[in-house]
Amino acid sequence: MKTLSLKLDDTIFEETEKMTSKLHLARNRYINEALSVYNLFNKRRLLKKQLGKESKLVSKDSMDILAEFEKLIDAN
Repeated sequence: MKTLSLKLDDTIFEETEKMTSKLHLARNRYINEALSVYNLFNKRRLLKKQLGKESKLVSKDSMDILAEFEKLIDAN
């Protein structure tokens, strides 16, 4: 495990203290879980952005292939 010094806004610290008390969790565990969820959220956000870029790159090729299939269907 890594040791980290962290500065929090007062309101975030107070909310965190309330939540850890209500959930009976150590502050360290609560922050670890929060960061894990936030990391997952950002990984998905970045993946969505990447998939959007790649989808735009292949969209013309997909339309060309679809047109070829339509020609084949119409020929039969």
